Amino acid sequence: MSIFVNQDTRLVVQGITGRDGSFHARQMLAYGTKVVAGVTPGKGGQTFEGAVPIFNTVAEAVERTGANTSVIYVPARFAADAIFEAADAGVALIVCISEGVPVLDMTRAYPYVAGKGARLIGPNCPGLITPGVAKVGIIPGQICAPGPVGVVSRSGTLTYEVVYQLTRAGLGQTTCVGIGGDPIIGTSFIDCLTAFEADPATRAVVMIGEIGGTDEQNAAEFVATRMHKPVVGFIAGQTAPPGRRMGHAGAIISGSSGTAAEKMAAFERAGIAVMKRPADVVPLVKQRL
Repeated sequence: MSIFVNQDTRLVVQGITGRDGSFHARQMLAYGTKVVAGVTPGKGGQTFEGAVPIFNTVAEAVERTGANTSVIYVPARFAADAIFEAADAGVALIVCISEGVPVLDMTRAYPYVAGKGARLIGPNCPGLITPGVAKVGIIPGQICAPGPVGVVSRSGTLTYEVVYQLTRAGLGQTTCVGIGGDPIIGTSFIDCLTAFEADPATRAVVMIGEIGGTDEQNAAEFVATRMHKPVVGFIAGQTAPPGRRMGHAGAIISGSSGTAAEKMAAFERAGIAVMKRPADVVPLVKQRL
């Protein structure tokens, strides 16, 4: 099984005719994802790659194709509107890849999506993949393989590194989810941990956090009190100087709560096996399966 995306995923690509949207739409099609529609205002009636119909609006795409998932590749200034449009069209899962979305825009978009009963992943995230079934976003399909390990991460590139290490060691994944590193995101560590705990195919979880905020500490408390499956964790930014933002907009240390040391200590108190480096993931997972 998997979480969030599966063989029933029917995908609409918002921004399918743009540079990033077209490139990754081809990748998702080649992987076998059911890309059933694209949306670019003003280009309705055309087709993408001669096979995927393009519509002017998400509402029309959903009505005509039964799309239930959207992935957004539009410039940051238009991303919130794209999220609103997908939610209004009744899309159940909205994945926003766009980077640099203003925090103020997300203060409106996140509660709006939640009020519609939909799930938002991102923004500023690599999306997610259920290996061998469906890829929604930009995670490279060739480094993934089906298996028993769930992966959730705030960092895109570290997701790829850890997944590659797992796959190379014969440890496949149920689903890999990149939740994004912005201050306001639609899906949290706890949302993913809850889903992995309920998924019978997931036997262990790898959680990749980073400095800044308290999301990792909250997740550690959840693991300690609500999860029965083993969790292996990593915190990026262990050598980052305090007070300096590193990479993601949310990766800035304020006081002691956002430091790598404090987060790693929280993991250890919760019984989470802590990686010192990404390569440690294989022995730690193998010990717990």
